[in-house]
Amino acid sequence: MLVAGIDEAGRGPVLGPLVIAGVLVHKNHFKKLKKLGVKDSKLLSKQKREELFEKIIQISDKYKIISIAAYDIDSALISFKNNLNILEAHTSAEIISHLNPEKVILDLPDRNRDRYCSYIIEKLKEKVEITAEHKADLNYPVVSAASILAKVTRDKQIDDFKKKLGIDCGSGYMTDPKTQKFLDEHWNNKKITFFRKEWSSWKKVKIKKTQKRIFEF
Repeated sequence: MLVAGIDEAGRGPVLGPLVIAGVLVHKNHFKKLKKLGVKDSKLLSKQKREELFEKIIQISDKYKIISIAAYDIDSALISFKNNLNILEAHTSAEIISHLNPEKVILDLPDRNRDRYCSYIIEKLKEKVEITAEHKADLNYPVVSAASILAKVTRDKQIDDFKKKLGIDCGSGYMTDPKTQKFLDEHWNNKKITFFRKEWSSWKKVKIKKTQKRIFEF
């Protein structure tokens, strides 16, 4: 049986893309993934993830990585018909259509499994067995493999941003002091296009800075 694992990286940060990856392997190859040391990307060092990236591609029958830019995330959230879960589900459906698996296992971002699966199914032309679970990236090697492809891809894009800017913007997460400082100093820089301006953290900085200017007058 050909099984696809799907997972994302960069769902929560205030800057950079949301990257969703899918890996297609035969079920018999799950043991190969385990032997490689494949596990949830958050449990691996950056060096280990990068080492596994190429090995996963070699083992997989097919793979697909989609990077959703900050602007496209904002556009989706502005629409009253959309939200982050729908955006992720529809992108996952695009990956499923490309991989054409017999079964899909994916990490569930929604509290409501049936609702989330319905978002995927409405975009699929072919029927496929779907397993959607919380912590699937911990429990299924094929989903762990997808999480590694997504994480390495996003990290590379963030590193590219830093090189182009000549500034360390941190990881993009608001728990990172470097990201906090970068947002505070550059939130309104027109040349920086990878802020998620529909995020509450960006809006809070905008309000704070705007109010400060008003009081200065």
